Amino acid sequence: MKIRALTTLFGLAILPLAAADIEVFNGRDLTGWEGNKDLWSVQDGAITGITPPDPANPEKGIIKHNTFLVWKGGTVSDFELTFEYRIEKGNSGVQYRSTELAPGEFGPIISGYQADFEAGDKYSGILYEEKGRGILALRGEKTVIKASDKPKKPTVEKAGLVGDSAAIQASIKKEDWNTYKIVAKGNHVQHFINGLQTIDVTDEDAANAPKEGLLALQIHQGPPMKVQFRNLKLTPLK
Repeated sequence: MKIRALTTLFGLAILPLAAADIEVFNGRDLTGWEGNKDLWSVQDGAITGITPPDPANPEKGIIKHNTFLVWKGGTVSDFELTFEYRIEKGNSGVQYRSTELAPGEFGPIISGYQADFEAGDKYSGILYEEKGRGILALRGEKTVIKASDKPKKPTVEKAGLVGDSAAIQASIKKEDWNTYKIVAKGNHVQHFINGLQTIDVTDEDAANAPKEGLLALQIHQGPPMKVQFRNLKLTPLK
């Protein structure tokens, strides 16, 4: 009995501890984040990014390249991130396992995986690699990414579906708050919007698949837009 009890205690002792959540946004200001403060602020408890209109042509925005607000609290590798987003016009997304390429005229220029969303009806939920290999899975798709002999042009193999694209889009609330979840474990990444899985990707392009890097939020060049993020919860996965 004593041996069995010791074995049980020892077994409990070596179980891995659950990783603690990391606060990435304090809900008040941009402490811990870096970007163009003329474009990024906190409004009503939410990180807010804008593409301002060009005074000479209000239909166009003033920024000439996609720019980002970068979390400076560390890098992300295997993790789960949940957040709420709201967008008025345009396109945005969350970069993860990403790399800063250059400062840029309007703020940091970033390359890496992007959990995409938009005010339109096509791209929300996809996996896109900014400044890299492009679209790696459209909404509703399960894909396997294979290396190819063309730089930045991998072979994207369709491996099935994880959901109906139209049904996912129908669940997204226009100009209102939606919940997004990103799960990244090794070379396997998944996205979810409002509880519905949107993509499932296994990235076997080992030379190009990002394994660790920056977390960042995007505002897009083009027409004026506004995007907001709140209730960000980052949980490392061990």
